[in-house]
Amino acid sequence: MWVLGFVSLLMDISSEMIHSLLPLFMVGTLGASAVAVGLIEGLAESTALVVKVFSGALSDYLGKRKGLAVFGYALGALTKPLFAVAPTTGVVLAARLLDRVGKGVRGAPRDALVADLAPAAVRGAAFGLRQSLDTVGAVLGPLLAVGLMLWWANDFRAVFWVAVIPGLLAVALLQWGVDEPARHVGEKRTNPIRRENLRRLGGAYWWVVAVGAVFTLARFSEAFLVLRAEQSGIAVALVPLVMVAMNVVYAASAYPFGQLSDRMNHKVLLALGLLVLIAADVVLALGGHWTTVLAGVALWGIHMGMTQGLLATMVADTAPAELRGTAFGVFNLASGFAMLVASVVAGLLWDRLGASFTFYAGAAFSALALLGLLKKP
Repeated sequence: MWVLGFVSLLMDISSEMIHSLLPLFMVGTLGASAVAVGLIEGLAESTALVVKVFSGALSDYLGKRKGLAVFGYALGALTKPLFAVAPTTGVVLAARLLDRVGKGVRGAPRDALVADLAPAAVRGAAFGLRQSLDTVGAVLGPLLAVGLMLWWANDFRAVFWVAVIPGLLAVALLQWGVDEPARHVGEKRTNPIRRENLRRLGGAYWWVVAVGAVFTLARFSEAFLVLRAEQSGIAVALVPLVMVAMNVVYAASAYPFGQLSDRMNHKVLLALGLLVLIAADVVLALGGHWTTVLAGVALWGIHMGMTQGLLATMVADTAPAELRGTAFGVFNLASGFAMLVASVVAGLLWDRLGASFTFYAGAAFSALALLGLLKKP
């Protein structure tokens, strides 16, 4: 669990060094609009989630998780130089899509590997630990980006080149630091996405899939948090510190809430997470000053800590062990389409009605999601 967590930490350092600056790079250097940012982010994140369906199913069929995870991490690391040389938003889109394909390839097999290795009684804590270490990387990445931006006088491309190093280290650590459980001898291979296998996932699992999609619709791309921070008057080189604040809160809360999920009713914890998201959206909608934006971003981090590891635990708990890779993949497919829709709509609202309306709309949808969750018997 610790090695898998540190693999995630290193890759998140690499990714967040770029992602914490990318919206500013696209808008300020390449001249992109908020709609373009939303479309690129939505396509990128949804691509990652869609690819997880196939990588998860393949890992179930092969009975092997690690090889796919290594390939996915390697693809993500090797796409980082494309950001440094990108002359247009089209190249940025291509780089984001390839990077997210790598994330999609590794995501479901890695989550299934966590579920395979962790005892059922502490599965929530195991997912929380991995998520916490992952989010520590999301803290260190923007901090490195800020330091390098100040040192190199806002040279986006130089920072993007440095991001290649921790990505390659993550690949090496996974390759030589993790052993997966052996497949049972004589176990028959079947197509995990055959109709009869999908039916075996059961109603409880499909309810989790629906909940995950609704949560994603209510929470659009974090690129808009970066743009909101810039609007508050923060210097460009310091904008990534806002994401640092969010991820510090996320990292600090993911493991405790993961432990809590092992003892608390899951639906109640999800409902509380939606209440926190509503509060975050309202504060961000009102926020013109950097302190208000910081408060909203911190609430956003608490919401992530409360819900992301919990949803992963619920998928693992409701899916048969031999179909966990497929279960995580299908779960992320639904969330992927929701992320695309949410990010494009957020970009349109931002350009046409302003940033505040975008966050008010997010709060309204979160409230509707909360009502639907509470009505579930």
